[in-house]
Amino acid sequence: QLQLVESGGGLVQPGGSLRLSCAASGVTLDYYSIGWFRQAPGKEREGVSCIGSSGGSTKSADSVKGRFTISRDNAKNTVYLQMNSLKPEDTAVYYCAVSWGDYVCSLTTQRYTYWGQGTQVTVSS
Repeated sequence: QLQLVESGGGLVQPGGSLRLSCAASGVTLDYYSIGWFRQAPGKEREGVSCIGSSGGSTKSADSVKGRFTISRDNAKNTVYLQMNSLKPEDTAVYYCAVSWGDYVCSLTTQRYTYWGQGTQVTVSS
């Protein structure tokens, strides 16, 4: 059974960094595109970064370009989101999700089938 577990969230000061992890079980992540999404209170869930299956390219939202980097470690069946220069507006619950076989990934929620439970990221002084 496919399961995604996010970790690495927490409280960080503005300008700080966090690395989120999305560990998968029951599936070989290399065959899937993976997206990171976030949802702040009272707002819709939005795409942050994604990476295509089998060496596909990455994509990031304009709001995080140059600050967030998505990567995958196929040996560990894990995808990471390195977040640098964090801002208070990055505060949200962050989710990872997978979509079968998309070499070109998408930042739209509708393309993704399986979701993790989320990890809270709070950027505050």
